[in-house]
Amino acid sequence: MQVWDAFGRVPWRRFGSALGLLAVSLTGLALGLYLAAGTSVDVGPFRSTMAVTPSWYGDTEIILPPLGSLQLDSHDGPARLMVRLDALDRARTEALITDPAGITAASRTAVDDVRAGVTRLVLRATAVAVLGAMLLSALVYRRMRRVAWAGGLALTIMAAAFGSAFGTFNPGALREPRYEGLLANAPSVLGNAQRIADRYDEYAAQLQKLVQNVGSLYATVQNLPVYSPEDNTLRVLHVSDLHLNPAAWGVIRTVVDNFHIDVVVDTGDITDWGSEPEKAFVASISLLKVPYVFVRGNHDSAVTQAAVAAQPNAIVLDDKVVRVAGLSIAGIGDPRFTPDKGLEPAGSGDSKQTVERVIDVGDQLADTIAKQRDEVVDLALVHDPMSAGPLAGYTPLVLAGHRHHREISKLGDDQTMLMVQGSTGGAGLRGLEGETPTPLTMSVLYFDDNRALMAYDDITVGGTGLAEVALSRHVVDDTPPGQSAAPGTSPRPTPSRTR
Repeated sequence: MQVWDAFGRVPWRRFGSALGLLAVSLTGLALGLYLAAGTSVDVGPFRSTMAVTPSWYGDTEIILPPLGSLQLDSHDGPARLMVRLDALDRARTEALITDPAGITAASRTAVDDVRAGVTRLVLRATAVAVLGAMLLSALVYRRMRRVAWAGGLALTIMAAAFGSAFGTFNPGALREPRYEGLLANAPSVLGNAQRIADRYDEYAAQLQKLVQNVGSLYATVQNLPVYSPEDNTLRVLHVSDLHLNPAAWGVIRTVVDNFHIDVVVDTGDITDWGSEPEKAFVASISLLKVPYVFVRGNHDSAVTQAAVAAQPNAIVLDDKVVRVAGLSIAGIGDPRFTPDKGLEPAGSGDSKQTVERVIDVGDQLADTIAKQRDEVVDLALVHDPMSAGPLAGYTPLVLAGHRHHREISKLGDDQTMLMVQGSTGGAGLRGLEGETPTPLTMSVLYFDDNRALMAYDDITVGGTGLAEVALSRHVVDDTPPGQSAAPGTSPRPTPSRTR
């Protein structure tokens, strides 16, 4: 069916002009929202930012840096609400910490804070959308009538969008949140989801619980009583056995950024088969933007080692000692190349000759360390813990991998600590063979000005799905007078045998 004007003709020109005005208005509206619709809101102890953006699906995203984000199916499109908890206000946080009931009291005002913030956001977003549409229309048409029409269209669109959002509001959205990123203990942040009812009153109560639990989490992390790294503390991230798992790189990058890592050390098995196509996997090393020190594992070929060495920030150690970020680091690659070898206990299935080769590389690295007459080696890297024994007394700390589970022990006369990492790649495909997927593990080591290990954080990320994150902090105790010192607090060890 055609629409005719008074003279019996189809008004194509007027129809096209209307479509053009609508397109200009929508474009100016979107630009206004993207550039200037955000508004700052104080929610309890948090300084947060609220923004609204055009969307086909609507929904709400709550960003909790560095933990991750919550995706809530709170409403339908075409407006998406984004809430970012930027930081804790120092004065308000200190007041909450000193008052045991402070966080609970502050959480009671969360609903009012959010309601006021949403109201302010709606008014601001509407204003900038109308202004954006009018400014763009003025630039395109340079006619006041068109500018007025553009402003009216933008106002109508925003009213319809917000009306749709409020009309489709889902009070039970917190029942099934979707977690993204490194959101530690995500279920505990929201409490028991089964208790959330569809009524607004109970939705408000759950919002209070959200603010209370997240506030407690931030306050706890920022006020750990056992160890607080100084600004000049050297932070080293120990990873191992990525086994071609691409999920490992996202976790590593997050930890590097949020823990302010200075150096990443990798104790091998970055790939599974050491093949030519696997070279592309190691290219993610360059994205870390910090030095990456690597020793070859038994699943890494010469091709793999060369691919790692080709990365601009990578340092491959194969019977060498280097100084990186103030630390003197020694390392040697595994003597085997056995890509088809499954995970077995140390020495299991290996011939006596193979075991001797693995131990001999430790002897070889100890010889290299002994030749460092003018420099004490702070840290040694091997792949298989069997190679660590000969290094007792030559360095205060040896890092290894291979076994896919964490172990800590003392070597020789207890002057040297051996730290065996689990699998940062969740053992690759092997990690899915058991009933429970192998978790992704890594550790952050803290060194003081004297290059002594003071503390370390063990980070464990749930296997398939990366649904949970756990962090366990360990402090290297100071040694009372008259007792032998623990690794990291003692004078530098002396070699346990003559070479």
